[in-house]
Amino acid sequence: MRLIRTEKEVFTLEGVPLPNEKLLDEVAAEVVVCTKCLLSKTRTKAVPGVGSSAAQIMFIGEAPGQSEDAKGEPFVGAAGKFLDALLSGIGLLREQVFITNVVKCRPPRNREPMPLEVKTCTPYLDRQIRILQPKFIVTLGNNSTAYIFSKVNLSFTGITRVRGEFFKASLLGMQVVIFPTFHPAAALYNEKYKEQLAEDFQLLGRELKKNMIG
Repeated sequence: MRLIRTEKEVFTLEGVPLPNEKLLDEVAAEVVVCTKCLLSKTRTKAVPGVGSSAAQIMFIGEAPGQSEDAKGEPFVGAAGKFLDALLSGIGLLREQVFITNVVKCRPPRNREPMPLEVKTCTPYLDRQIRILQPKFIVTLGNNSTAYIFSKVNLSFTGITRVRGEFFKASLLGMQVVIFPTFHPAAALYNEKYKEQLAEDFQLLGRELKKNMIG
């Protein structure tokens, strides 16, 4: 099938827009064979992202960990179980949302992604955002919040300063609400973060309900 690309959509030669599922699959197919940075040499599996192709809510973490690297899916370890519980607490399943990371391959020893790795990998994330056009983007932790804030010209000095707040912005040509909070992994080692993350999700749930999203 021959395709025609524009900045926001992909069409068949006949001018019919491809559905989101096919477009997301196209991104995923590129991610799993990507060799654009050195993380491709140390990964077991790349982790494109999972969820609904019609999701109105997108969750963005930092990078895959050991469990994610082994399975090829985001948030499947202990932090993922906690994220599932947080979603369940506001009446959502992971199948209803879309979950991904800033960087699609695990950095060695779970170190933070390097700036060049983020720069190399985030075009995949940008494409996923353009395809989904979510109403809400929930950034989990410092790295994902810093990246998304940089795209909308918001200053960022740390997740504790902005967590639990809603930011309306224009991102990649679309209107979106950004909601930063802690990464679920941080809550596994800090009871205070765990309580605050649960509070943030309850706040998120109320806002989603108010906007009839869920």
